[in-house]
Amino acid sequence: MSIQEKPVIIASIGASTFIVFAMPGYITAQPRSLVGGHIVGTVSGFLVSIIPLPLFLPHNICLTISYALVVGLSIFIMVVTDTEHPPAAGTALGVAIAGFSVKIALTVLVSITILSLAHHFFRHRLRDLT
Repeated sequence: MSIQEKPVIIASIGASTFIVFAMPGYITAQPRSLVGGHIVGTVSGFLVSIIPLPLFLPHNICLTISYALVVGLSIFIMVVTDTEHPPAAGTALGVAIAGFSVKIALTVLVSITILSLAHHFFRHRLRDLT
């Protein structure tokens, strides 16, 4: 499967791009939150995706519970580690849906690294649009 078939992850990177360029002064646009949040989301998504689903419940109910769990877990860990970045919860959901792959992890890592570097080098030229 190609990364284009992972729309939730692409949407979360797009939302991060909006935050970095439209709200560069916000704490969620800072590199710690951007990079840390997406790492937390990727790891949370992977951890929840490897939990075996119980056989006594219908499959769609199990998926709904695991998707709610991954979003809640990623939010909790981001708050505890002070790396809050709301779109990273979408990354967690996307990884839980698609399953972990090196290609997804590298795509997220490269994307957030580029966004973080752009924020760093252009921070004096970027203005909050809100």
